[in-house]
Amino acid sequence: MIRKQQQWLLGYHLTIGALALLSSGIAFSTFFTHINLQNGPLGIFMNTTLGIFWIDYFVRFFWSKNKKSFLIDNSFDMLGLVPLHPIFAVFRIERVIRIIRFYHLFWRLGLDGKFTKTVHRFFYSTGFVYLLYVSVVILVLSALLYSIVEKISLANALWWAITTATTVGYGDISPHSAIGKIIASVLMLGGIGFIGLLTSTITGFFTSNSTNMEDTDINLLLKKIDDLSDQVAQLQKEVSKNQRKTHHKKKS
Repeated sequence: MIRKQQQWLLGYHLTIGALALLSSGIAFSTFFTHINLQNGPLGIFMNTTLGIFWIDYFVRFFWSKNKKSFLIDNSFDMLGLVPLHPIFAVFRIERVIRIIRFYHLFWRLGLDGKFTKTVHRFFYSTGFVYLLYVSVVILVLSALLYSIVEKISLANALWWAITTATTVGYGDISPHSAIGKIIASVLMLGGIGFIGLLTSTITGFFTSNSTNMEDTDINLLLKKIDDLSDQVAQLQKEVSKNQRKTHHKKKS
């Protein structure tokens, strides 16, 4: 019975992982091609997978014991369920990463170690993954709305959103309509703040790591000095003992 459940779970993960890889790969290809994902066979496929992932999400949410933790841990899954545009399917790649972690594939391949632990600590302990989630939501939604209002491609709108949020502002793309300017204003106020938090989190993580490494080196050095002092003290005791023995023999 247990073996059948494990086989069913493996089949489920393989199916979901394959659909996530395929749909996210197709969505990502739209940045470099002019494929239409809203009509035709690809449109039907993307809409079908969207429905499958919606059902999968609600079933997992229903069976989860801690609903709040589920919503936080599956933040990127929600992005992959946004029906506004097929491009949001790119975020389904997170399901593949979750499956890899579930089966401990890095550990099985001998890739798990200090590096993967540091990466996990960086993303989750610092709250970076949640800041990244909010930043990506702001960027993608702003780009999508901007592309509709200003009637430009989504790729160009995403480029505009990134250059605006990072305060680079090349000026090659700028809003012309009133609604476009409102979207740009919201992105400037919200996006820049979260991008700043992202960069400060990265800087703080590496700074604290450097400090911890220095503290560790100092502690190791102090421990070695203590060990050396103990050895010197022991050696002095043995020398004094030998000297007393020698002096005693001379007297006798």
